[in-house]
Amino acid sequence: MIVLDTNVISELMLENPQQTVLTWFNIQPTSSMFVTTITEAEILTGIALLPNGKRRNGLTVSADHVFTVLFANRILDFDSNAAKNYADIYAQRYAVGRPINHADCQIAAIARSQEASIAT
Repeated sequence: MIVLDTNVISELMLENPQQTVLTWFNIQPTSSMFVTTITEAEILTGIALLPNGKRRNGLTVSADHVFTVLFANRILDFDSNAAKNYADIYAQRYAVGRPINHADCQIAAIARSQEASIAT
C-alpha cells in the first residue's frame, strides 16, 4: 500500500506534470495507491482560494475526477488509530527539534496506521 502525498496529486493534476512523476504513477498497480481525506481537503482548499475563472474551473473538474474516479474507494480517513499515531509522530519530531506541520503529520499518521509507505 502506498499513500500518495498531496504534492504528488497536485503534480498529477497539472496540465504538464513532470515526466518522472507521471511515469512512476503509471507503473504502480492502481489497487496499491491510496490518498487521504487530508490530501483531498488540501487540494480542494487550494482550489477554493483561487479566483473564479478558467483555471479554477478546470482544477475543480480535475479534482472531482481524481477523488471520485481515480481514487474511488481508496481514500483513507483520519480515524482514532491515526490520531494515536499522530500524537507519537508529532511528539517525536518536536523532541528532536524537527517539528512537522499538521497536514503532513496527519498524512504520515494515516499511513503508519495502515502500515503503508508514503510517496512524496
